[in-house]
Amino acid sequence: MNTIPRPILIKLSYWAKPFIAFWLKGNTYTDPIDGKSFRKFLSYGYEKQRKNALSPSTLSLERHRLLWLYLKEETDFFTAPKKVLHMAPEQCFLSIFKKQKNIDYTTADLYSPIADVKADILNLPFDDNSFDVVFCNHVLEHISDDTKAMQELYRVLKPNGMGIFQVPQDLYRTTTFEDNSITDKKERTKIFGQYDHVRIYGRDYFDKLRSIGFKVEEVDYTKKIAPEMVERFCLAKGEILPVCFK
Repeated sequence: MNTIPRPILIKLSYWAKPFIAFWLKGNTYTDPIDGKSFRKFLSYGYEKQRKNALSPSTLSLERHRLLWLYLKEETDFFTAPKKVLHMAPEQCFLSIFKKQKNIDYTTADLYSPIADVKADILNLPFDDNSFDVVFCNHVLEHISDDTKAMQELYRVLKPNGMGIFQVPQDLYRTTTFEDNSITDKKERTKIFGQYDHVRIYGRDYFDKLRSIGFKVEEVDYTKKIAPEMVERFCLAKGEILPVCFK
């Protein structure tokens, strides 16, 4: 089985990536971030394992590859001058974005050792209207006061700037669910996907972002990609990108 449990994966050293990538090399699936192809991707999941979810080369997941394709094909992110804030920066993007000559790239996180700035999302140490682009992906589900966090993201984004704020989302659920009375870690993992998630977002997530002031486009980008490429890139069909503008 090509399955790596999440706790082990977190500890996986980057020196091991070339060996895993060599072992899985082939031509069935392709990571669009670096263009490398493999016979299989790795399985991944906190509780339930998703087959062919994790790229052996960049360690990107479905959501990362979808975001990359959207940025590459639908925006000028890789060509126009941008001042960019990346909250809780993902490893699969970090080195690539840092090398981009067209962007002034700042990473921030309260705990991550790879971030440039130690920052609390509830009180960001940046001036109003500072950034052309803000990424904050799979963070808000960890934040008790997500309203305040969204307000801070809105505050530091420039007028007409773009933010992308992906979250784990149950699109079959109309309203977001949270219950702080559930304290057992196993029960929280079962209900919320991870024990340290404080809610499971429903479709009302987009309206909550709108209530902060964002103009939100609910982009199902997999509909614009040929079905055979959705399969080749190992994307999650129907995943919606919350693309936000100020």
